[in-house]
Amino acid sequence: MRLSSFTFLLGAASLATAQEDYDEEAVRENTYFNGQQCPPIPYVTPRTWDEFMNASKYLMVKHYSPYCGHCQEFAPTFQTLYEYYYTSKPIVPADTRANFTEFYDFRFAMLNCIAYQDFCTEIGVKAWPTTTIFKEGKEIKVFKGSRSIKVLSDAVEEILAEDKPGSRPAKIELPEAGDETSPDYPTIDSTKKPATAQTELVKDEVKKEAPKTTEATAPKKTDVAKKTEAEKPEYTVPAFHAPTPKKPSKPKVTPNINGTSIPLNAETFQNLVTLTQDPWFIKFYAPWCHHCQAMAPNWEQLAKEMKGRLNIGEVNCDKESRLCKDVRLHGYPTILFFKGGERVEYDGLRGLGDFVSYAEKAMDLASGVQDVDAASLKALEEKEEVVFVYVYDHATTSEDFTALERLPLSLIGHAKLVRTQDPELYKRFKINTWPRLLVARDGRPTYYNPLTPREMRDTHLVLNWMKSVWLPIVPELTASNAREIMDGKLVVLGILNREDQDSYLSAKREMKSAANEWMDKQIQLFQLERQDLRDAKQLRIEEAEDRGDQRALRAAKNIRINMDRSDRKEVSFAWVDGVFWQRWIRTTYGIDVKDGERVIINDEDNRRYWDQTSTGNPIVPSRTSILETINKVTASPPKIKPKLTISSFEKIFFDIRVTFTEHPYLSAGCILGIAFGCASWFRGRLRRTARGHFRLDDNSKAPLLGGVNTGGKND
Repeated sequence: MRLSSFTFLLGAASLATAQEDYDEEAVRENTYFNGQQCPPIPYVTPRTWDEFMNASKYLMVKHYSPYCGHCQEFAPTFQTLYEYYYTSKPIVPADTRANFTEFYDFRFAMLNCIAYQDFCTEIGVKAWPTTTIFKEGKEIKVFKGSRSIKVLSDAVEEILAEDKPGSRPAKIELPEAGDETSPDYPTIDSTKKPATAQTELVKDEVKKEAPKTTEATAPKKTDVAKKTEAEKPEYTVPAFHAPTPKKPSKPKVTPNINGTSIPLNAETFQNLVTLTQDPWFIKFYAPWCHHCQAMAPNWEQLAKEMKGRLNIGEVNCDKESRLCKDVRLHGYPTILFFKGGERVEYDGLRGLGDFVSYAEKAMDLASGVQDVDAASLKALEEKEEVVFVYVYDHATTSEDFTALERLPLSLIGHAKLVRTQDPELYKRFKINTWPRLLVARDGRPTYYNPLTPREMRDTHLVLNWMKSVWLPIVPELTASNAREIMDGKLVVLGILNREDQDSYLSAKREMKSAANEWMDKQIQLFQLERQDLRDAKQLRIEEAEDRGDQRALRAAKNIRINMDRSDRKEVSFAWVDGVFWQRWIRTTYGIDVKDGERVIINDEDNRRYWDQTSTGNPIVPSRTSILETINKVTASPPKIKPKLTISSFEKIFFDIRVTFTEHPYLSAGCILGIAFGCASWFRGRLRRTARGHFRLDDNSKAPLLGGVNTGGKND
């Protein structure tokens, strides 16, 4: 599978309205703060950048990514900061209704750095979120990362106090992120004193507008005093304001409400798929394609199965050729899973069960990278055979999290990805540098070795490592993963009977035990081999130092410890359902699972396998039987004679083909050498034949010096 950024040329400029995971659609609605209506924070784009800069003296811009975890956490902070200042009033006695935005000429905006990544790079934004304050188009303050309201407010107050001295309150009481009122917002409760001059003014307005209360209608002070804090009524809105509504939230839209596959064109694809964060499973097809026609019933049934859970769509590439060209299809049908601007290609089987299984896993991973603690990770490991764990701490940057969020879609159908900052897991996995990435397979950790920031954020590099370890320790061999499991490896393949649950579970336990023990042994051998090489290097260094040979000393120190094991075949483990694959197993290996569960060691590259131990007995799903046989099979040469999965005659041609594939230049040289030898032999034979047919008589040879003249008479 591949993961790629999917941004269409069609309507690219409107991508700035992409929704954020923190419910950005709510931000696009009017909100209310301190009882006043606040319009949505405007978006700025490359096209409108200069217009925004020239529109006001001060501009505060949040540069963000919709997929950045820190950006999502920072979003309510920036929103509340904007609402607080938008509804704030300067201290101007002559005009108590002065508007903050117009009085200070100070505005707020947001820039989506995923939709306009090139532009953000051009203006120097390298991390998300970044908050920048501009004055007359020039950058005067920059805040990288998620900052508190107080930090940002201090900067704003400093600017405002300098620009309009005496117009700001001496003390600012700031709200918390997500609040709908500020702490100093006035209430009807007369026992509370206004905290600032600004609220005194508001209170005066309340007095002017509120109806007078007579002594008869006023509640008795003693009665009010008897009420507990929980019983006191809260009037958060003065009489002259409309009631404060709750902050509008984005209505939850049920996906695929009709249980059908929705036909998409360029416009609907952009509006429903590209510009939203809703997950979609979409097939691209051509009506004349036979494979597409065969898949159609399963696709329709998939849409019914995913009713109310996942959007299912389809694109007719005969009608929407431009759209399909933008998607960069390689054939029909092509099935892609989308979430926002990201996509991943489905390359599994096309049965209904395969589609449903993939879709369910895709929905789970598309929800983002979840945080876990030790307890929740343990529970997850009981359900998942493979779990990738990203271990981070408080100093992990937004760039790290951004790179992490690019990974989940590529893991669909393979493994789960979570993140943690639980100290208990630090201890379990022996983590002392952050961030670290590891995979836990049956509780056994394997670590991603590169540690530099560049290597940790290199999606291509990380995915290549993930692909090498995303299979379980003993995976099930299926048609979709057979190549991944079998090619280039010696595979200990258990032929098991799933129908006999007791025997099946026991056999899997034995195979996992053998696999873990073999892996431990290989790690120990690797460490011993590396230590031997290091010891040999140290001996040469010491010998050169004893002789005082500086040249030999430099050469010894420059020796590199090469632990390249590419010449050795990796041993992996797998199992196959012997009942479901009975025909293939019987014809290929001559084994029938009805006669009992068996184990073979398969070398697919050389079309050979081993099915017997050194004593001639069948290999069975037993730790002892497996381990004693592997040692003899991996010896060079093998100590047990293999069997062939093809005939001896086929093996000759197979070996020739393999030789040409693995050693093309050597093979070509041999062929040229043989051809040259044959040509030389044939040429020599022709010469000998020619001399035999055209031999001259000795008497016909012309005389040399002193020779007899045969042309005249002899006396």
